[in-house]
Amino acid sequence: MNQDKVKQKLLAIEDAPFEFTLVFSGKKSKKVNGLYKPGSREIIIHNRNFNSDDTGQNLLLYTAIHEYAHHLHACQRGGTLSPRAHNSQFWAIFHELLEKAESKKIYNDVFSVSPELLKLTEVIRNKYLKNNGELVKEMGKHLIKAHELCTGIGVRFEDYVDRMLRIPRAAANTAMKMFEYDIAPEVGADNMRFLAGIRNGDERKAAETALKKGKSPDSVKVQVRGTEKKEEDPVAILEKEKERLERTIAALNKRLEEVKRELGLKDWS
Repeated sequence: MNQDKVKQKLLAIEDAPFEFTLVFSGKKSKKVNGLYKPGSREIIIHNRNFNSDDTGQNLLLYTAIHEYAHHLHACQRGGTLSPRAHNSQFWAIFHELLEKAESKKIYNDVFSVSPELLKLTEVIRNKYLKNNGELVKEMGKHLIKAHELCTGIGVRFEDYVDRMLRIPRAAANTAMKMFEYDIAPEVGADNMRFLAGIRNGDERKAAETALKKGKSPDSVKVQVRGTEKKEEDPVAILEKEKERLERTIAALNKRLEEVKRELGLKDWS
């Protein structure tokens, strides 16, 4: 599989608004398998990092899709990337590309090649993620009862959480919401905390359904929030940074003059 075929496969997964180039470096890298240069819209793959067999070529394609996700993310931002390139929006794009590539038989899930790993995944999901979620949700049920009892004897529930349970109030409130909203434990405690923070019931249920169907947390977060908080225009970001630097320089210059005056007034002999 040469670089032209890899580019064709990427475009078959999803077309790109802006043109890009994809090149094989012909080198082996110990640091990265590939990279994306937003300035030149260039994807570079260190193809010597991969074997020529089917598994190696599938891993190469996995890397290419990752870098292509950076390109599509840059396209959404007018051709530039934010300083934090691996944000929720990026991961949502990447995971969506992988799903499309799998459905089109362009790419095979890299995690499905190991039966042992798949078996272990089921153990982690069912024995730990689900059980942990059930425990936190059940704790929320008991916390609600504790709240009622505290109200009955005229003491603050927050003080009970602080002094008796010694857990953060936010954690207690979230656990209570998990129970009140009847959030599915199989999504895991961390995802349950995210869902508990969604006030709109329909949005929360849609997000929960997406997680249960296998969507990644980042994909669901972007789904709930829209396409993420609209990122500021890069020029506006630079203008704000310029203003901050100018204020800092002005403050430093003022302090410098004060120090000079103090040095001139003092007799150091």
